[in-house]
Amino acid sequence: MSVDGRIDDTGPERLRLSNEADFAEIDELRAECDAILVGVGTLRADDPRLLVRSPALRERRRAQGRTEHLLKAVVTRGGDVDPSARLFATGDAGAVVYSGGDGVDLARARLAARPTAEPPAEVVDAGDPPTVEAILADLAARGVRRLLVEGGGHIHTLFLASGLVDELRLAVAPFFVGEADAPRFVLPAAFPHGPASPMRLVESRAIGDVAVLRYRLGAGE
Repeated sequence: MSVDGRIDDTGPERLRLSNEADFAEIDELRAECDAILVGVGTLRADDPRLLVRSPALRERRRAQGRTEHLLKAVVTRGGDVDPSARLFATGDAGAVVYSGGDGVDLARARLAARPTAEPPAEVVDAGDPPTVEAILADLAARGVRRLLVEGGGHIHTLFLASGLVDELRLAVAPFFVGEADAPRFVLPAAFPHGPASPMRLVESRAIGDVAVLRYRLGAGE
């Protein structure tokens, strides 16, 4: 995020908030996890593939008896997912879409339009609206022990307000965005880690001009 807590600006192109060394660390973090999760807003804005980029890291996963890439998860209350999104067409571990209410049927109808040759994608009812508890229970049943949540702001808020997050890794870019309408890292919510119950800082360091802060939240301790 930027110094003023923004994860993008309002321009048409994605704002670059980090550097190659930090991206390489995130790739390593992805390779250590079992699944990766984003919200439908990120799917629409960035059309991410959510892959492990490094061939060496993919080979390491294969040597461990794992898929080269992570299971991908998308959270959408309304179910309006783009079946042509790159997330659904890439990787070797498939995808799960978590929705609720009428969104479940809409998401299934959208994904039914995908070519059958693509990696599998499944829609799961996680409540209306979807809850972190239901999402984590389903992922655990699939063998997921370590989940990487990559955003955006609504999803950060949902998970961080749930009290079920073990660790928060922040990379802070050395600049301000300064736009009132720019997407924020989190939205207003009742977070369990307020002034009376702060997170525990376990690491702070620089990667070039980017500050990396790592906090323990206590959920997994």
